Amino acid sequence: MEVFHGSPLKAPAVEIVDLTSEHDVDDEKREVEREDASSPETDDGEEYDHLSLYEDMLDGMPDHAEWEDEPVDVCTVEESFIFRKRLRLVGEDQFITETIEAGAITAKKLCTAFGIRPPPFLEGEPDFKYFPLLGLGITRELSKRVKLPRYNTIDDAVHLLKQSKNIIVLTGAGISTSLGIPDFRSKETGLYSQLEHLGLSDPQEVFDIRIFQEDPSIFYSVAKDILPSTRKFSPTHAFIKLLQDKDKLLTNFTQNIDNLESYAGILPEKLIQCHGSFATATCVECGYRVKCEEIYKDLKAGRVARCDRCIRNLRLKPFGIKRKRSTNGLSTSKKKRQSYEDSTDDEDYDIAVAGVMKPDITFFGEDLPATFHDRLTKHDKDLVDLVIVIGTSLKVAPVSEVSGFLPPETPQLYISREPCQHVDFDIDLLGECDTIVTELCRRAGWELKHEMIKEDDVDVQLHEGYESRYSFRITSA
Repeated sequence: MEVFHGSPLKAPAVEIVDLTSEHDVDDEKREVEREDASSPETDDGEEYDHLSLYEDMLDGMPDHAEWEDEPVDVCTVEESFIFRKRLRLVGEDQFITETIEAGAITAKKLCTAFGIRPPPFLEGEPDFKYFPLLGLGITRELSKRVKLPRYNTIDDAVHLLKQSKNIIVLTGAGISTSLGIPDFRSKETGLYSQLEHLGLSDPQEVFDIRIFQEDPSIFYSVAKDILPSTRKFSPTHAFIKLLQDKDKLLTNFTQNIDNLESYAGILPEKLIQCHGSFATATCVECGYRVKCEEIYKDLKAGRVARCDRCIRNLRLKPFGIKRKRSTNGLSTSKKKRQSYEDSTDDEDYDIAVAGVMKPDITFFGEDLPATFHDRLTKHDKDLVDLVIVIGTSLKVAPVSEVSGFLPPETPQLYISREPCQHVDFDIDLLGECDTIVTELCRRAGWELKHEMIKEDDVDVQLHEGYESRYSFRITSA
């Protein structure tokens, strides 16, 4: 398995974080110090044993803009581009000779060229302490998908759309934000930024299966904020449907759980809901599945939904037989009455101990549906002739690995508000997803119909210093 890939395609859903986050820095420092004492660097340059600590943390590359106000000596975007290009041209050994061994740059600073911010616990350490991190960054860079140099312009993107017959569209929350549905990671407006009041060490714990098993009320307290409140779909959904209508859509892999792709008319055989959806819910105790509409009242009220079948079975037990408290399939330890189980009489007690209904969305720590892996590896990989990634930062594995898994000669387009720093797409189209797909259709001579589309002028600008990165901005209302 290549260092760049954080986990295999069949791995459970995990959040990709970067090495430099504030998460558990003290614990990491203590762990490194313990292992440092017992695992010194060998004479032949062998990596520290504790580097396994970093392997899964190197997959989320921060934007250089996030470092501007920090006292860190970093490579500029232009310098990083030059270093990466040079590495690929001359190879790892010659690159190290020209940079580190020649004294042209420190390993600490060179790490930043590969998206690795020097961690606080190495501050003040000699430069050789950064060699293992630099080695991992270089290995990841060399194993990354290489941009195809023949695709650079908007015309190239339009041409690819028109000629391709088997397009994979990989979508994220950004294709639904125009409908008022929040994404997860945007500062201030993203869902995670709005969950700090819960007092969790990390807002993403709301979607951690272990936390749900311990206390489902945490998830239910915020479920109303992510529950789809409309069956309306965006112009971007309509764009994917248009690809289907033109017999160009191979598969839409969506990370979204709002089920709006179905409402837009994407056929079930063309749709893989990688992280499940709110379409159904399943009892964690008995496996009873219902349409999610049946528990909407509980979801909207922030109340833990209980399984009707479990309740019926409990009430059918002969009178006088002492009922054994169920663990709800949530824990193997002896279960205490939780704060969300405030029932007192027998009828309410039946409800309190009945199985919890879990919406069929994929939590962190749960396996993705088998259809995700099977469709990608056994069907799509050999057929795909274009990949379009829309509205996702590709921060959740294993979906984040799709781009690198597909054949390297397959062209890939990226459409989102912000660039994806850890994948080299052939053409980056930045701005509002709806605006971009509408403009692409206009240039392709396709009629994209949607009530939200207006006759606006769109200004397209090439980013300075890039040959294939563009910004789209509406200039008239």
